[in-house]
Formats: sequence, structure tokens, C-alpha cells
Amino acid sequence: MPVLPDNGLPSQARWALAALATGSFCVQLDSFALNLVLPVLRADLGGPGGGGVTPWVVSGYLLAAGSLMPVAGRLADLYGRRRMLVLGAVLFGVSAGLCAVVPSMTFLVAARVVQGAGGALIMPAGLALLTNACPPGAGRRATGRALGLAGLGTVCGPFVGGALAGSASWRAVFWLTVPLAAATALCACRAAESRDAAAAGRPLDIAGAVTATGALVCLAGVPERGAVWGRVGGALLLGALFVRAERRAAAPLVDLGLFRNRPYVVLTAAGAVANSATVVLLYVVPMALQQGHGWSVPVAGAALLAPAAALAAGGPLAGRVRPGAAVPVMAVCLAVSGGALWAVGPVTGTAALLAASTVAAAALGVAGALALTGTQAVVRRERAGEASGVTKTVLTVTAGLGLSLMGTAGAAGAAGAAGAAGAAGGGALSSPALSSPALPSPVVPAVACLVGAIAVALAGRRTTL
Repeated sequence: MPVLPDNGLPSQARWALAALATGSFCVQLDSFALNLVLPVLRADLGGPGGGGVTPWVVSGYLLAAGSLMPVAGRLADLYGRRRMLVLGAVLFGVSAGLCAVVPSMTFLVAARVVQGAGGALIMPAGLALLTNACPPGAGRRATGRALGLAGLGTVCGPFVGGALAGSASWRAVFWLTVPLAAATALCACRAAESRDAAAAGRPLDIAGAVTATGALVCLAGVPERGAVWGRVGGALLLGALFVRAERRAAAPLVDLGLFRNRPYVVLTAAGAVANSATVVLLYVVPMALQQGHGWSVPVAGAALLAPAAALAAGGPLAGRVRPGAAVPVMAVCLAVSGGALWAVGPVTGTAALLAASTVAAAALGVAGALALTGTQAVVRRERAGEASGVTKTVLTVTAGLGLSLMGTAGAAGAAGAAGAAGAAGGGALSSPALSSPALPSPVVPAVACLVGAIAVALAGRRTTL
């Protein structure tokens, strides 16, 4: 569990910070530690024909987490952010314990889906709880510190997973999550409860919840083979029904006025670009070291320490950015990361590869965290859960689609990359197989970042925070 400084925050805010940091750290550690034990897990539980089910150990979790986040954010606003964070931590911890004792791959996938539901509650509820527990103006830095501490999971996760799998069992990776989830729930219980007082007594928008979740499930399945246009059509139809339902609802799941908030939209869209690039970067670099330079998995993991640490440092740095400077800083981060990602492709020397990837990770870490700290600063505090749920969903879905469409969804490394995206603001809705496909080029995300930087800079000229 991360050690948290006082930082001059009120006691209730410090407990909320501890809950968000520990919960996010728990999710990140689980994602990164699981990355290295997937082959062992498949050999132990897969059995005849089990390889076809194994990818859903990752994608079942991510599908549940990504599709349920909008609902999770609004549930937190309606029924209490502390209550939903505690519920998310309990679900995550109990399902992790079930994952550790399952007898078959089918049961493991089912437990991972429940774990994804718990993960969907942790980040939106935790962000909203901390935002409302902090004095006005202090929430950005507190959130940045929490995200930075959570990012430590990206650094130690692979080593923890490898060590536990080698010295004990892959089941120990899941057991490790249980006390961290319990610590999250205990910290959350010490924080002050908060909710959207204006929505008191109003029920959850069921029509909006069903159509939003269905649209996201369809969208997540688009990269899969077969019935692509059917999934696209389903996503569009359900999306249209969602908009219709929200316009008619007295207490909508998502206030459509949120999408008229220009700073919120700009920062969320830019964060989605950065998050997608982060997923690809943290997949490409270790694979390049192994396939291109002949390094072993442990050595490649050690070399990834510098980029991972740079990514984790982005949270505290983003927390120090004033709301008025969020959009320009986002543009600079995208430009720097685009240039560094472009350099990752053609370099041949190991030192140059690691230097370019570290610079890219640092810029992407700030951009990804800024998508969360910045958007929380430009929305009404009483609907902070709703806003964070929408932002996290956008980051998750776009990262997953970008990774899948690049053809990298067939890699075990996608699991760790998806976890890394969570540190920056999301995960990947994809179904990674456990083979080793051809290494993709980072040129596409590099171009996306550079184009995004220009678009954000132009939008920033007309945006007042």
C-alpha cells in the first residue's frame, strides 16, 4: 500500500486520497502482475481446447470494467461516492479471492467479469469522492498525487507477477490483491460521504444505463472477426436510443450538457489519444527489446523501469497544472510524445530506444493524468462521478479499439499495456490471445499525437477555462 504524506489536507480528504491511491494501485498491480503469469495460468487451467477461453481472462475483465463505468459514476453521485467505492473494493477483493481458488478456466473468466465490475466502481467513485472531500482548488494536486502513487503499480507489477509465479504460484497474484482491496475499503470508510444533493430521491436512469452499456459492449466487439457491421449497427442504434432516453429523462444517467462543456470535451478527447498511444508504447517497447535485441523477459522488464517510472510521475505533475493552463499543456504533451514515439520506430540502438520511450512515457503520463485532473476541475462537483465515469469510459474504449485495430490484440503483452492505460486513465477493451504477433509500428500513434496536438492547440485558442 502506498505511503501517503499529510500535504496539509483535511483528515477526511487524506482518507479519500488514500482510498483512491490504494484502490487504483490495487487495480494496476493486478493488471501488470497478471501479464507475466498468463502463459503459466493457461498451462495449468487451459486443458484441451482451453486456449480459446484464455483470452477472456483479460478481455472479460476489461469489457465489464469499460462498459459499466458510466453507470458506476452516476451510481456514486446518486447513492454515495464512499458507499460505491467500498462496494467496488469489496467486489474486487472477493472476486480476486475466487480467482485464486477456481478449478477451471471458465470459472476464472466468470470471476474476472465480477472483478471488472468492481474495478469499474473504484476509479469513478474514488475520483469523485476525493474531488468533493478536498477544499476548492486543492482537488487537482490531491488527485495528481493519488494517480502518481497508483502508477507505482505499473513499475512493480511485472516483477511481482514474475516473482510470485516463479516462487509460489500464479494464484498468489490474486491473493495479493485481497489485502489491498480490504485496505481500500477501510480507507474509504474513514472519508466523508458525499453525493449529488440535487438528485436526492431520484432513481437511476435505467433506460440510459441499459442503452449505454449495450452500446459500449457492441463497440468493444467491433475489432473481433465476424459480424463487424452488425456490431457497428448495434452500437449506433443503441447509441441513438441512449441519446433519446437522456433527452427525455428527468434525472439522466449522463447530462448531455456535459458535451457542450468545451474544456471537458477537449481534455477528454486529447486524453483518449494519449491513452491509446500509451497502450501501444508499453506493448511495443518490451517486444522490441525481446524480438529486436534478443533480451530475455526479466531483463526487458527491468529495462522498462525507466519508462514506467516516467509514466507514473505524470500524475503529480498533472496535478500541479492550473485549470487555465490544462489545454495548452495537453497540446505540448501530445506534441512531445508524438515526436518521441516517431523516434521509437527507426532507432536501432538500445540506449536510443529506451531514451525515446522514456521521453514519450513522461509526456504521455502527464497527458493521461491531465485528462482526469483537468476534467474534474471544469465540471460541477456534485456531478463529478458522472464526469469521471464518462471520461474513463472514453479513454478505455478508444485505447482498446486502437490497440485491436493495429493488430496487437493477439499479444499477451496487451494485458500489461491495458493495465498501464489504467494508470493514465483507462484500459483496453480487447481480447488478447497468447501468441507473439509481428511487432507493430508506433508511427500511427505518433501521427495521432501530433495531429491531436495541433487540434488541441487550435481548440485552446477558443476555449476559456
